Amino acid sequence: MLSLEEAQSRAQDLVNAARRAGADAADAIYACNASTNVSVRLGALEDVERSEGEEIGLRVFIGQRSASISASDMNPATLDTLVERCIAMAREAPEDAYAGLAPEDRLLKRRPPSLDLTDEEEPEPAALRERALMAEDAARGVPGITNSEGGGASSGRSQVALATSHGFAGAYAGTSHSTWASVLAGSGSDMQRDHASHSARHLRDLDHADAVGARAGQRAVARLNPVKVGSGVMPVIFDPRIGSSLIGHLVSGIVGPAIARRSSFLLDQLGEAIFDSSITIIDDPLRPRGLRSRPFDGEGLPVERRALIEDGVLTGWLLDSASARQLGLEPTGHASRGGSGAPGASITNVHMEAGTTSPGDLRYDVKRGIYVTELIGMGVNPVTGDYSRGASGFLIENGAVMNAVSEITIAGNLKDMFRNMTPASDLYFRYAMNVPTLRIDGMTVAGG
Repeated sequence: MLSLEEAQSRAQDLVNAARRAGADAADAIYACNASTNVSVRLGALEDVERSEGEEIGLRVFIGQRSASISASDMNPATLDTLVERCIAMAREAPEDAYAGLAPEDRLLKRRPPSLDLTDEEEPEPAALRERALMAEDAARGVPGITNSEGGGASSGRSQVALATSHGFAGAYAGTSHSTWASVLAGSGSDMQRDHASHSARHLRDLDHADAVGARAGQRAVARLNPVKVGSGVMPVIFDPRIGSSLIGHLVSGIVGPAIARRSSFLLDQLGEAIFDSSITIIDDPLRPRGLRSRPFDGEGLPVERRALIEDGVLTGWLLDSASARQLGLEPTGHASRGGSGAPGASITNVHMEAGTTSPGDLRYDVKRGIYVTELIGMGVNPVTGDYSRGASGFLIENGAVMNAVSEITIAGNLKDMFRNMTPASDLYFRYAMNVPTLRIDGMTVAGG
């Protein structure tokens, strides 16, 4: 794998070549990664996979016309052809009044912050195999587990470099380690499946494989013998591992491109209270060892910790440069960039701040409700906010979590769901998007 300096040079060289070939402006992004994955099943090695790849993407501007192209072949002759084709494409593209690089005066000028994203430890395949076996063994050791879909462990490293023709050049690297297990409980038509996993930037932050496996086994067994649930309007409580999906719907409604297209259910809600005043939601790209941390955005702008929702109020949109121009606003450092295509907008490490009520107290007064641990399907309308998804989990009666339930549908509208949301106090930082246990009153539940 290239060094960070070599990766940055590769992106800068492509930008320079585009300028020499006639582009008025250009940017390039280079990404490379290497990973090792080991999977086992029923105590036997199933697969060892080593993958390495690299990609470079070029975007050029000819006046208000632009085009982008990418390649995975770093041969100089291939890159020369890449530049020629990209410029030829740009000359034929329609004009776009909002296209262009990020504002030069907004570029990150200082040295990028160190976020501790890389780990010097790189486990050998044998160590990954041992961890995978340990996770699966722990899952299979839970009484009631009857079969396994396997266990796995992986380790990887990636690098990203960005260069622009108006003065930005930067690069950063990150490592990842993960462990997972997936098992089945019961038999025949009553068979139930569940899984558990954990990922971290540094190996020493990773959950022990035994703990990951035990969670997978316990979750699968808990789902046995589901009962039928009568339809009705009732409180629904979301487990933290799936409650973050609700924040994902919020994010999709506040990204600049959706606002510019006027295709968001939150279009007219800027500055309005859309959650209870007890709720604050933070986007923090600078969290040390964060799974989505980054020192600059996809256009070379500085990034910072920011409240997306503060005391229940929607504070602003997530803007790349193009959507910011279209809306007459300034970019917010949320641009995201892949190898091909123009930048979009996205979040990094997001969390909802913890509430003051324990999970037990959150459900204390629930006479009849649902504790949801899995969501199925994508029945969400981003324009209207209408929400309807398949779900499974557990029945709540008189404040206690009771029998498993499956094949139910939960429905509502995201605006109403946000207003009626209450967070518990059990926030843990385990994923890229983290929430505590969440309660939403007044949802419609349709039983299976």
